[in-house]
Amino acid sequence: MSVLIHPTAVIDPKAQLADDVKVGPFCVIGAHVQLEQGCQLDSHVVLDGHTRIGPNNRFFPFSCIGAAPQDKKYRDEPTEVRIGAGNTFRENVTVNTGTVQDLGYTAIGDNNWIMAGVHIAHDCEVGNNTIFANAVALAGHVKVDDWAILGGYTLVHQFCHIGAHAFCGMGSVINQDIPNYVVVSGNIAKPHGINAEGLKRRGFNETQISLIKKAYRLIYRKELKLVQAITEIQAINDSAGTLDSLLAFLSQDHHSGIIR
Repeated sequence: MSVLIHPTAVIDPKAQLADDVKVGPFCVIGAHVQLEQGCQLDSHVVLDGHTRIGPNNRFFPFSCIGAAPQDKKYRDEPTEVRIGAGNTFRENVTVNTGTVQDLGYTAIGDNNWIMAGVHIAHDCEVGNNTIFANAVALAGHVKVDDWAILGGYTLVHQFCHIGAHAFCGMGSVINQDIPNYVVVSGNIAKPHGINAEGLKRRGFNETQISLIKKAYRLIYRKELKLVQAITEIQAINDSAGTLDSLLAFLSQDHHSGIIR
């Protein structure tokens, strides 16, 4: 064992750990866990299940990654958790494996900031550069796209899809899909404009933000049916395709509709 592994840690000999992985006191790592270089487990971290973890992830105390899904249909199938690079998992974060009834895996991308007490359930897909504040809870089969921000104590119903650059205020209860760029809050969550400040921070220029605002008004202020709003947004889209990702989101099937 490497000197970077605390003597109180319990690691299955079949687990695959890169040479420079740091494992703190009283951590537990199961047989089917793979940890790439630069990962750090502070203390009392549990990694279990068929879990593949990319480089440079940090796990704070009492995070539990790869436990069985909270699904009564689960029968110990070898479903997975897949985690990318550079993520931070704060205290008491839980991430469950997938189920054979859906993806068969739960996936988290790169550079996500996942704060204390967050729960990510089975078959969820989280993109890159997201922020989940304290006690956010995703039910099963939820998808969260890149750069989305979920305020503390946000609850997301199963099968919901949160679009890129969306912003959910603290205590939001999400029971429908949220299009790209939209700010929502409340119980039940309602739309309140676009995430203009976040877009500025990520390099969107004033022309792009103005166009996104026009698209928002077509969806939410003109009393159009969704199919009509899509047609109008296509008509105002620029040659650079600023609204392409929004149009792609709106054109998907929506299990419970979109927040309007």
